[in-house]
Amino acid sequence: MIYTVSFNPSLDYVQDLDCVNLGYVNRTSGEKILPGGKGINVSMVLKNLGFENQALGFTAGFTGEVLKSMLKAKGVESDFIELDAGMTRINVKIRAKEETEINGQGPKISADALELLYQKLETLQEGDILVLAGSIPESLPQSAYMDIMKRLQDKKLKIVVDATRDLLVNVLPYKPFMIKPNNFELGEIFGVEIKDKDDVCKYAKKLQEQGARNVLVSMAGDGAVLLAEDGSEYRAEAPKGTVKNSVGAGDSMVAGFIAGYLITDGGADAYRNAFEMGVCTGSASAFSEELATKEEVEGLYVKTFGKK
Repeated sequence: MIYTVSFNPSLDYVQDLDCVNLGYVNRTSGEKILPGGKGINVSMVLKNLGFENQALGFTAGFTGEVLKSMLKAKGVESDFIELDAGMTRINVKIRAKEETEINGQGPKISADALELLYQKLETLQEGDILVLAGSIPESLPQSAYMDIMKRLQDKKLKIVVDATRDLLVNVLPYKPFMIKPNNFELGEIFGVEIKDKDDVCKYAKKLQEQGARNVLVSMAGDGAVLLAEDGSEYRAEAPKGTVKNSVGAGDSMVAGFIAGYLITDGGADAYRNAFEMGVCTGSASAFSEELATKEEVEGLYVKTFGKK
């Protein structure tokens, strides 16, 4: 079974405008509300690709109820811990001449609520996949992901971490199955500027040396790189297409990687297939108004790699 954890999920209120005039009334040309948060996006794309999974994390208030209802309508199973105070955040995403985001803070997570999450995670079984993705509220320490991995280190899970800076670096001693920084985040970790795929490989290798089993690095329009635990290295240029929506592309890459790996059941071509599926799934979401569908991913896979 696949599980995703979202400490700070959201409702994403997407507004399209011709332009934004500060200090004046602005009217939208289009708008929609979508479930949001990196772990939530991974869950929705996995479901689109045909993989059942369960979304875990925290919700609060009326916005939390709306989030759960929307996920249910999309066929995504969830088992959130409902907090007593606050509300699930609303992130406003303004798409005009430039994209602007205003992200909510999210509810406070108490020590008791966090312990309830730990108890849920301790029921996971050997071979399960756990995805830890996204930011955490200020009420939690930057060791939150590390604390989870430390508690679960004897369970033989495949844990995927998509986070930044300390949240990511702190988990490396516990040998995560896969981590997915982008090239800018990779540079931030080492205090360098990543200029090309050779640089990506150099510094991704350092993350492997620190404990990561597989390092997948997204590079937006410059493609992606995978350093796999079997010593193989994969590079790809970005598939061709028109970017319509950059939100969720990285999360979609994570979902595609997991799906590609499971399709080959960990066989000889597992990492190649996982990498190619990740690249195509991330790009398919970027080329779509919402998250990628199975049909969009399959079509892009054939177009990009010449095979199904």
